[in-house]
Amino acid sequence: MDTQQLLESIAGNVKHVYGEPVRVGDRIVIPAARFRYGFGGGTRGGGGRITARPAGAIEITPEGTRCIAFESPARLGAALALGFVFGAAVVALGRRH
Repeated sequence: MDTQQLLESIAGNVKHVYGEPVRVGDRIVIPAARFRYGFGGGTRGGGGRITARPAGAIEITPEGTRCIAFESPARLGAALALGFVFGAAVVALGRRH
């Protein structure tokens, strides 16, 4: 498989994993995926890995086009932890006064 065939195969897999664009009235929603890939090799052979995850969607309406990003669970967890620490600090400082 050459590079062109590999890229076409990956592009086709987005539709299989996340579905076709959806049209509702005058609105079109196109799923967007984030692909990661890695390849390696050694004296006994080679291999690779490709993963795909939902990244968001593109919404097209008569008013315009916008990208709706899905939040990363790691980023959401970090934001919650930071909020908890900040809240605990505010409570602790409030008790001193």
